[in-house]
Amino acid sequence: MKIWFNRWFTTVLHYMEMIRNNEDQRKFIIYGSHPNRDALYLQYCDFAFEEPEITGDKYVDFCLDFCKTHGIEIFVPRMENVLISKRVAEFEAIGVKVLVCPDPVLMEMMDNKAVTYQELLKNEGGSIFPIPDYIVVNDVAGFKQAYAALKDKGHKVCFKPVIGEGANGFRVIKDEMDSIEQLFRHGTSFRIPFHYACDILGQQDTFPDLMVMEYLDGREYSIDCVSSKDQLYAAIPRMKGDGRVRELVDHRELIQLAHEFHRKYKIPYVFNIQVKYNNGIPKLLEINPRMSGGMHISCLSGINMPYLAIKILLNEKIDAKQLKPKFGIRASHIEKEMILLSDTQKR
Repeated sequence: MKIWFNRWFTTVLHYMEMIRNNEDQRKFIIYGSHPNRDALYLQYCDFAFEEPEITGDKYVDFCLDFCKTHGIEIFVPRMENVLISKRVAEFEAIGVKVLVCPDPVLMEMMDNKAVTYQELLKNEGGSIFPIPDYIVVNDVAGFKQAYAALKDKGHKVCFKPVIGEGANGFRVIKDEMDSIEQLFRHGTSFRIPFHYACDILGQQDTFPDLMVMEYLDGREYSIDCVSSKDQLYAAIPRMKGDGRVRELVDHRELIQLAHEFHRKYKIPYVFNIQVKYNNGIPKLLEINPRMSGGMHISCLSGINMPYLAIKILLNEKIDAKQLKPKFGIRASHIEKEMILLSDTQKR
């Protein structure tokens, strides 16, 4: 089967290999694309292509044309996945299965952290996940007011864009400037002095919506989930330890919360929930309706989550009794050199 990954994170190379080395010995021809022809995951593809630098509906049109031209049967999108969700029917009409939640309203909700919080808080009986205190602002005056309001509640304060991936734009506000000791002995920090943040944000009259929120100082967990619309087959909590250490934990509270969320919203295929504890309470950071950048660590549990998601997409029967994840696994990673092939059209 021909399967295509468009513009993805570098770690998608792990998912390509897991799909290629599936337990059913099913053969896949893997296509990959990226605007940067040196993107490392292209080295793991059978066929690799350079993408045009376009966005929006023009990009979705490019995806449709790419699928037609190359006879793609399964499409695993990251870039513009919300728009692609809106136009899934156009891909299905040309025989392409798309590994994306087909509910565009739900996709748009999860793409915006503030809207996700608002939606969850509307639930009868309250949010499934406890929500951090937060205020959305788009100018420096609002930022200062939000900071003061959260400080008055006794919170350490942080901020991040309402739309974004990973830790992009995330900062913790501190009251003091860096010392010479910090400057000389520490690397780039995600902590920023309040007045410095105000100076940056004050460069424009308005800026894209920013969430100013309480900083959660407990352990962070990323819960990787694989599911059909009707059943959550696996939820693997991955605890973020010190440095690059990660641990797969049989955390009943978090697994139960993942099941409650799926029963309510019925996201199919694969999704990720990120929470962080504060005073013993797991508060929601964000929900990602796609494979997370670190899901390959969760797959050390013995569950091939990318391939399982493909089988669900193809409406194949899943024996849930065979899915017995192993917990208690601690893992990390080191950098590895890679010689770039001059011709990425050949594996």
